[in-house]
Amino acid sequence: MVRKIIQHVNEWLEDILRGLLGRMTPDRRVILILTMLLVFGGLSIYMTVSSIYNFGRDRGERMQIERIEALKLQLEQAQRDSINNLNKFHNGTGKFE
Repeated sequence: MVRKIIQHVNEWLEDILRGLLGRMTPDRRVILILTMLLVFGGLSIYMTVSSIYNFGRDRGERMQIERIEALKLQLEQAQRDSINNLNKFHNGTGKFE
């Protein structure tokens, strides 16, 4: 079913192109083909060169690198003991470790 539809569309497009291009002289066909070749070739080269040129340029948001900060541990006054080696540090969560 789908093959028949595709084949029908293909034949329809072929008939239209043959009708349009069949009236042209061979010299005009060559000129048309060369013109299309130059236009599409030029566009292809332009897109390739512009994409290589713009690769890595500042087009969007720049990635920002942040420095790693030192971990801020606070020693609670009540838990500080110079004799005891097991000082308890407050890590900001409200719990002592």
